[in-house]
Amino acid sequence: MINKQTLSEISLYYGEVKMPEAWHIEKDIMVSHITLAHYYEDLDDRFYKTRDRLETFIREYMHVDHQVLITRGDRHYPHARYYERNEISPPLLEVNRFDLKSSPDWICLYGVEIDPGSCKIIITYDDNRKKNKTWTVDLKTNKFVMFPATLSYYIENKNNSHLNYIQTLTYVNAGDVCY
Repeated sequence: MINKQTLSEISLYYGEVKMPEAWHIEKDIMVSHITLAHYYEDLDDRFYKTRDRLETFIREYMHVDHQVLITRGDRHYPHARYYERNEISPPLLEVNRFDLKSSPDWICLYGVEIDPGSCKIIITYDDNRKKNKTWTVDLKTNKFVMFPATLSYYIENKNNSHLNYIQTLTYVNAGDVCY
């Protein structure tokens, strides 16, 4: 008899944010907060209702649909930014490799307002000996992609006629929360 044991798996979750009828994402408020946070570094932008609704939706979606318990945790504040025409971000990594215990487990990128067909998230991962493989996800308005925070990624904007607004959320596995 031959047995198989999976030691590791890289999961990627993506889809549309379909809020309950009583809740909705106020895109104009999110765009306003992102723009202000971009111009004013000292702006305390840690909480507002619309982003809290989005965070709650993602947590509940992961729990109900995928049996993954996650929480924001105290140390992982959300951040957001906008991207100009044809702007490509540098490679991004949400974990601190020198302090993994305090780093997030998951990153979620949410398209607040995206010019159609202009924004891609390119995620880099290793598949055993095959190093630096990439997976590309088209990010659209009201869509999200969530993946392990240990993966490097970059954001590529091409031919966008207006600014692309992206909200970044980080989470930890609920059993790993350190306070």
